[in-house]
Amino acid sequence: MYKDIEVRWSGDLPGTPEQIWDGFTRHAAAYLWPIEYEPRAGGAERGLTPGGGTVTVWEPLRRLRTEARSPEGWHNELDYTLDGAHLTYVHTSVMQDSELEVQYYSCVQHTRFYLHSLGEYLGHFAGRDPHYLGLDEVPGTTADVLARLGIDAQVGERTALGVVDCRDGTMVGVRSDDALVRVYGRDVWGWPVGVGVHSFAGPVDEAAWREKAAA
Repeated sequence: MYKDIEVRWSGDLPGTPEQIWDGFTRHAAAYLWPIEYEPRAGGAERGLTPGGGTVTVWEPLRRLRTEARSPEGWHNELDYTLDGAHLTYVHTSVMQDSELEVQYYSCVQHTRFYLHSLGEYLGHFAGRDPHYLGLDEVPGTTADVLARLGIDAQVGERTALGVVDCRDGTMVGVRSDDALVRVYGRDVWGWPVGVGVHSFAGPVDEAAWREKAAA
C-alpha cells in the first residue's frame, strides 16, 4: 500500500540565477546523474525516473516542475522554484507503507546531500561540463569504503582525494581541484554503499575507481 510523502529543501545557492538554473537543468550530472529535460512545458524528462516523465512547468530562471506516474498508482513530482539565488525544492511522491520510515528518512538525507553537492558545483565548478561515474553496489560498510578511499578527516580538512566538504550522517563528500567525490552510506538502511564521481577534467576511469573503492 502506498502513502504520500513530501520532502522540502530551501536555501541560498552560490552563483547567479543563470548559473543556478543551468546547474539543475542542463548540468544535473554535476551533482546527481545525467538527466535531460526537453525545455518546454509538456516536454520529456529522461533519466530522472524509470520510464521517464514530463516537464509540466518550464519558466527559465524561475521554476521547473516534472511529473512521472504509473498505472499502479505510483507518482513522483519534483518542483524547483528559484527566487534570485534562493532555491525552494519540493519532492512529492509515494512510498510503501511498510517501509515508510526508512524510505522517507533516506530520501530526506539524500535530498540534503544532493543539494549540498549542487552548491559545491556552483561554488567551484559552475558552467563546467561534468563527466559522471556512479558505482551503486560497492562491497562493505560505509566505514570500509571510506577507509579504502583514505577519507579519514572532518569537514574542511584535506585527504588524499581532496578537501572534505560534507559529513551528513552517513553521507560524505570530498572536493578536489577538478572533481566531486560522493560516498552514499546506504548500508545504514540495509542497502549497498554507493560512490559517485563527478569529474570536470574529462572522462572518469571506471576500472581505476572500482578498484580503489572496492579493493
